[in-house]
Amino acid sequence: MALPVRTCALVGRFTDSRVAESAHAVLAHLVTRQVTVFVSSAAALPDSETALIRVPEEELGRRAGLMIAVGGDGTLLYAARLVARHGVPLLGINRGRLGFLTDVMPQDMLQCVDAALEGRLEADERPLLAACLRQSDGTVAQALALNDVVLQKLATGRMLDFETRVGGRYVNTHAGDGIVVASATGSTAYALSCGGPIIEPHLEALVIAPICPHTLSDRPIVVSARARIEIELLQRPDTRAQVTCDGAVLGEIAPGDRLEVKASGERITLLHPDGYDYYRLLRSKLHWGRGSPER
Repeated sequence: MALPVRTCALVGRFTDSRVAESAHAVLAHLVTRQVTVFVSSAAALPDSETALIRVPEEELGRRAGLMIAVGGDGTLLYAARLVARHGVPLLGINRGRLGFLTDVMPQDMLQCVDAALEGRLEADERPLLAACLRQSDGTVAQALALNDVVLQKLATGRMLDFETRVGGRYVNTHAGDGIVVASATGSTAYALSCGGPIIEPHLEALVIAPICPHTLSDRPIVVSARARIEIELLQRPDTRAQVTCDGAVLGEIAPGDRLEVKASGERITLLHPDGYDYYRLLRSKLHWGRGSPER
């Protein structure tokens, strides 16, 4: 990344008044810094914002030297898909609810934007997951994910039957609503609500967490990030399921189709403000340490 950064991409759900307020403030600040700002052609920002350059969404990662995501963790995951394979660092400004990934607060955002432009923020590389959906007709769909790849049912009330393998070795036959394969980064997302463990982001591990399993013995497990995880949907009446990557639909999966998930060689770079502390973040978001003095 060339410093100082002269081009930024700005993403967010601008129809949300809180997001729009912060986005306008960031945009005005970037203009004073003589930074070129790109947004998606479909971005819901007024045409009067003459400082904006509208480009197709898929070009944002290629054209920008810095991506700024304004919103919640869902917005940052969307931005991560745009910068994957482009080596563009990502700064998240929190206007959402939880904010495990968007850790810059609105009151600090302008000074953090300045620090990002000058390369003074903490760079945090996170590995991505690679998902490959192989359908029985020969169709192959592929995508990257920062948090998780999820196989889940489509029809309410209908359980799924599926098998899992790790590194080519049979693990289990499951019955339930689906399964989550999460990166260490994604261990605090959907997998956590399925009873999975919290894994420090830089550990080379993946979580496999069944969703509402039919048997209580079907528990989450942690496996090496070097392993390839295979999930095959089994025949069951009226089976309908789909695969999502960070919430974006990869495709429908039918009995006999196979989903493969492994760590990708691709990484994205998150930018954190000074003093970033993962454990302090956990305490804040999960309300740990109440009644204890801050350390």
